[in-house]
Amino acid sequence: MKKKLFIPGPTEVLPEVLQAQTKPMFGHRMKEASVLGMSIINKLKKVLETDQYVIIWTGSGSLIMESSIRNSVKKGVLNTVCGSFSDRWHKMAKANGLPNGKIEVDWGKAIKPEMVNTELSSGKYDVLCLTHNETSTGVMNPTEDIADMVHDKYPDIFILVDAVSSLTGAPLDVNKFDVVLTSTQKCVALPPGLSFCSTSARFFERAETVQNRGLYTDFLQMKKYIDEREGQTPSTPALSLYNALDFQLDRILEEGMTNRYKRHADMAHRTRAWVEEHFEIFPEKGYESLTVTVGTNNKGVSIADLNKKLAEKGLAIANGYGKLKEQTFRIAHMGDLKLSDIDEVLGAIDEILGH
Repeated sequence: MKKKLFIPGPTEVLPEVLQAQTKPMFGHRMKEASVLGMSIINKLKKVLETDQYVIIWTGSGSLIMESSIRNSVKKGVLNTVCGSFSDRWHKMAKANGLPNGKIEVDWGKAIKPEMVNTELSSGKYDVLCLTHNETSTGVMNPTEDIADMVHDKYPDIFILVDAVSSLTGAPLDVNKFDVVLTSTQKCVALPPGLSFCSTSARFFERAETVQNRGLYTDFLQMKKYIDEREGQTPSTPALSLYNALDFQLDRILEEGMTNRYKRHADMAHRTRAWVEEHFEIFPEKGYESLTVTVGTNNKGVSIADLNKKLAEKGLAIANGYGKLKEQTFRIAHMGDLKLSDIDEVLGAIDEILGH
């Protein structure tokens, strides 16, 4: 049985979006590839409301995360850890042998500007890594507030942002950062396999001074192919997904970003109110995510059994992540879902639990 997905990725994909992948194949060095690549880039600039460079990568968001630190870190990178996915920045820095440090808070807590200020004042860092939306805890960090502080006090610091589970679902001014990245299988509501990022002009200037940027991970090579081959990439991209992304971006622009953000906020508020009525909200008050709600399982419900019963109804939510398994549950409200879908899954849970 097909399950309607209320999990924080991969998200529900509409049939017409899936169908867009089935267009006839063409060569990645043909004119068609350039036309398609530039079409996507120009539409993404409108969606993200930016004039920065937009780069499309064939790979998950983790690829851009690793690429961005390899292309920018010289003195040291400060990682801000508030859950499992934000910790990935720190793991990548260590795996690449880069000088690094971290701010770490308890799961459910947010990273605050004053924390970052204290650590950056040491002078040990030239790059800061942030996570806009921590999927394991349902925390949405005050990422723009942190950027404002950094620009004011540490203007030479480069800021890299993982917005994998929030970009196009929650407002974020990408122009305040050097790299903002996301994947297609979250709020964009496509199958997994592509990621994209906005990139500041000064980031490319920094990359020119960094050695060992890698090959597949080299931002300068990606920029060169966009410039010289009009939207193509150094290696063969996932062209079928390109077709789906181009189609989906038309749908997103037709909806309009204001309407899209409001729809996500409405779903978040509806879900949050339900969790507060029957359970407890897990993340710190005032820092709740707009794309995934995490509830504390204070009723001792078996989330695994609940999901089995939901599966019989063709629905799926997510258990708690990692050490929070069975202690929390996660209901995602991102992508092309609507309030009626949220009402459907919440009503099904009410029926199963006898609320």
